[in-house]
Parts: sequence; structure tokens; C-alpha cells
Amino acid sequence: MRKFIIIAITALFANNIAFPCTNLLVGKKASTDGSTLISYAADSYGLFGELYHWPAKKYNAGEMLKVYEWDTGKYLGEITQVSQTFNVIGNMNEHQLAIAETTFGGRSELADSTGIMDYGSLIYIALQRAKNAREAIKVMTDLVNEYGYYSGGESFSIADPNEVWVMEMIGKGVGNKGAVWVAVRIPDNCVSAHANQARIQQFPLNDSENVLYAPDVISFAREKGYYTGNDADFSFAQAYAPLDFGAMRFCEARVWSFFNKVNKDMGKFVTYAQGKTTDPMPLYIKADRKLSAQDIQNLMRDHYEGTELDWRFDVGAGPFNSPYRWSPLTYEVDSVEYCNERPIATQQTAFSFVAQMRSWLPNEIGGILWFGIDDAAQTVYFPFYSGHNVVPQEMAVGNGDLHNFSWTSAFWIHNWVSNMVYTRYSDMSEDMKKVQTKLESTFASQQPQIEEKALALHKQSSEEAIKFLNDYTNSLVKEGMAEWKSLGEYLMVKYVDGVIKPEVNGEFKRNQHGQPASPIRPGYSNEYYQKIIDQTGDKYKVIPVE
Repeated sequence: MRKFIIIAITALFANNIAFPCTNLLVGKKASTDGSTLISYAADSYGLFGELYHWPAKKYNAGEMLKVYEWDTGKYLGEITQVSQTFNVIGNMNEHQLAIAETTFGGRSELADSTGIMDYGSLIYIALQRAKNAREAIKVMTDLVNEYGYYSGGESFSIADPNEVWVMEMIGKGVGNKGAVWVAVRIPDNCVSAHANQARIQQFPLNDSENVLYAPDVISFAREKGYYTGNDADFSFAQAYAPLDFGAMRFCEARVWSFFNKVNKDMGKFVTYAQGKTTDPMPLYIKADRKLSAQDIQNLMRDHYEGTELDWRFDVGAGPFNSPYRWSPLTYEVDSVEYCNERPIATQQTAFSFVAQMRSWLPNEIGGILWFGIDDAAQTVYFPFYSGHNVVPQEMAVGNGDLHNFSWTSAFWIHNWVSNMVYTRYSDMSEDMKKVQTKLESTFASQQPQIEEKALALHKQSSEEAIKFLNDYTNSLVKEGMAEWKSLGEYLMVKYVDGVIKPEVNGEFKRNQHGQPASPIRPGYSNEYYQKIIDQTGDKYKVIPVE
């Protein structure tokens, strides 16, 4: 359970640390079926992909809860435990409340090393204590006021079946307990996103139905010299997380890519995404079409394909048009600094999800955490219902870790396959997508009848409905992991040693004597060969012997 903590955007850029985490948000009138939706990619080379679970539990008066930093496991202190907590599976609880985050860091002098509440603990403790988004905002802000805020600047996505909120928070520095924050409700007919840069600019000061904020959010900025204008013109993002190149090119660019794919007018912000201009995008927009949970899954797989930031066709993409580059994020040549792109889908993702909340169904059935391990582009999103309380062994905490490979761990099975796909992306990714699409299409087609049966059981007993859905999802994971392992074996056989074994109707071809047919040796594309010639000239030219 480790993820790098970010103290300041500028410090991250200077140290070439990859910017982690992306959230996409959809209001209930902007979705195809009336769901609210939020997504999350937990992107860190130091985080192991697993599915967390906290069972509902009762506690005695006076019991305390020890708080450990989610990123590092460091003990931070203890807080008073509540009398009753709720069941939490991943980042959703039994009341269809879901919370996600991205770290923006902001002003480094506002970090408070004496605080007890880090951002990860805020999320998972709030999920155990709150029934809806507004309650979660109160729980989280009350906790930092009472115990202090340990982390850097953070953006949270907080959603229940009816409302979707973005809350941005940053500490006040050592010796000044608490945090300044603002929370904005995303209109029901709009979509939003955030990706490691504060995005809340100006906000209404007298609209408690749609905007909540710390009473000193503006006065504290004045006190610190971050802002001198009128209250009505105050921008949280500009005061507490000023833009730099990294904030735009590595962070806001991911928001732009999502917006650009769902609204035809957002292309005009491409120069902002490239870090060339500084006029910010709006916090939320109306999409040109309504979006489903499956649409959001696919949008989490984005690598800027088809845009000005598409990097599949330059020399860095190699001979197989890879949309990936290995770390570091920036590099220097002849004293000039250059960068790689930072798309939504990235190799260092430990887990990602799309949380779907549906107000017209019982909570045990209405909430689905579509959960996948590893790189979002190459994961499989399995449906975990909000009452889920038996974690499948393949995703259980303790089944393998970053230093210990396990053939029964979803994290290691997916990473094994992904790291093969990366080596020959244009070919292997197509084989991967066939299996991915087959599995996810099966889940979608089965969903109506599964939920119909769950509803019938729920009329008799909510526990029976939960058990049925537990068994259903856990069987999908078991079967899905077996199929993904078979995919890895298939890729190894088909592409071993840089050749391709021919197939007929899905079976590897054999010659007339029953032996494996000779493999195809396709080499590279003409475009890539031209790049070699451009760089090497006549070095490899074949010279006829006279």
C-alpha cells in the first residue's frame, strides 16, 4: 500500500517523478442510464495492485484508531473511533459512496509534518463513516481540523448516487493545524476531470447548495501573500497551486484529452495542454453525448491517440508504435531539457476503477466498482458490487508484493502480460484487446440477468443478495485470471524470438507433415527502416561484390 507522496508540482518536475493518478467524473444527467460515475487510476511504481476491504464493525466507546500513512506505512498517530463503521470494498462503501483522488502538491511550505491525517487515510476513513458525498466532505474536513493534515495539496472526487463533487484541499504549514479547502458540486448534466493539478478557479461565495469551503480559504491566502484582489475574483488554484509547464503538459493535458474526446469545442485548448498558453480550461463541461460506465473505462485507456500529443509515430515509439516511454519523465541533452508525454493510461498504474452509483436500486446492487489491476489500457474491469465482502484470492492483500512474484496474483499475471505487450505493442496489443473485449463484453451482457436475480433474492434477504453477487464476481475474477494467464502463454508462443507464428481459425498452423509451420519474419515497417537509414546512412548498405 505504497504510493509516492507529492509535496510540490515544481519539485516533482525537477526530480523527474512521474505524475500519478487521473479522475474522470460524470453527473447523473450526463450518463446514459442516470448513474453517477467517477474513475481513478492509482499510478505509482511503489504501489502494489490489490483490492482493499474493511468490513462493517461496531466499536466500544473510547476505542482509538491508529492512522498509518497510505503512501509509506508510517505511523502518524491515533484518532477517536466511531461506534459503527460501514463495509468498504476498494474505494466504495455499502451506501454507494465512492471517493478518489489526485495529488497536486501545491505550495510546499504549506505541508504539515505534524498532522495525523494523510490523504489516503482521509479517503478510507471517510468511506467507513459517511453515507453520502456531503457527509464525506464534513467527515474529511472535520478530521483535518481536529487532527491536522499531513499530506500536500490534494483533489478529491466524491460521489454518491445523486451528487458528484470535486474537493481541493491543502494544509496550512507546521504550527497551523487544519487545512484550507473548497468543494464544488459538478452539475448533473456535466462532466469533469482532474489530474494532479488544482482545477477550482473562481467559485460562488453564497451558494451552499453547490459550493462548500473553509471559512478562511481566502483570508489565509491574503495572510500568506498569495492573493490581494477582491473576494469574488479569488481562484483557489492560482493561489495555492500556481501553474508551471509540468502542471499543464503532464497534468492538465490528461483532462484536456478527456474533454476533447467528449466535446468537439475543446480542441481549442490544445496549446494549454502543450504548456504553451496559460488560460485554464473550465472545471466542468457538457459532453456532446451521454457516457456509460464502459465509455469511461475506455477513456481511462487513452494515450492521446489521434491528437497533437499522439506520440506513437516518432522515433521514441520504436518499430512497433508504442504509446509508452520508460522513466524518467524528463531528460536533458546538451543542457536542454526535454519531456515525455504523460497520458491517462500508463505503465505504472497499480489499480484503477470506474465507480458507478445508481439511485433507483438497493445499495447492495446499485453500486458497482468496476475494478482492474495494472495499466488501465491492458486491464480487465471486473464488477464488484457495493456490498462485496469476500475479496477474491487473486486480488487479496498479501498475495504477492512488489518483491515477490505470485502466479495467483492478478497484479503479477497482468504485469507479466503487459510487459510482453510493451515490447511489440502494435501487434500484441491487438491480441490483448481481443481477450479484454471478450471478457468485458461478457460481463456487460450478463449484467441484466444477474441483477434481476439479485433483486429477487434481495426481497427475501439482503445478505442472500450480497452472497450471490460475491460468488458471481469472485468466479469472474478466477476465470478471468485463468484466461489472462492463457493469453500470456499464447503471446509467448506466437511471438517468441521476434517472429510470428501463422494461425488459421485461431489455431497455430502446421505443415503437411503435422509439424509447426515455418514462422513469419516480418521485420520492421518501411517507415522504421527509413529512420534507421536516415540515422546511419550507408553503414548497413549491401554492397554487391564485383
